[in-house]
Amino acid sequence: MKLPVIKHLTQFIEDNDQDYLVETIEVLESLTEVSSLKDEELDVIGELISNMYGALEVHKMVQSGTDKKEALNTFMKRVLGAIDK
Repeated sequence: MKLPVIKHLTQFIEDNDQDYLVETIEVLESLTEVSSLKDEELDVIGELISNMYGALEVHKMVQSGTDKKEALNTFMKRVLGAIDK
């Protein structure tokens, strides 16, 4: 996951609507079922999906009253904590 990408996507949600990301995730998840995709292509799609889910999580925190910067930091700490385990 990349914090600048998640930050950008979070701003996109604020400017538009989270439904765009939800629908894009559905399309990308469907694409992962294409048998001819190479591992590298699947990795890129997976990274995009992860960043979009991250942006949705950050947006949810912001909607519940958390400052945007704090929400981003909290999310990344949670992700890094999960990786360290």
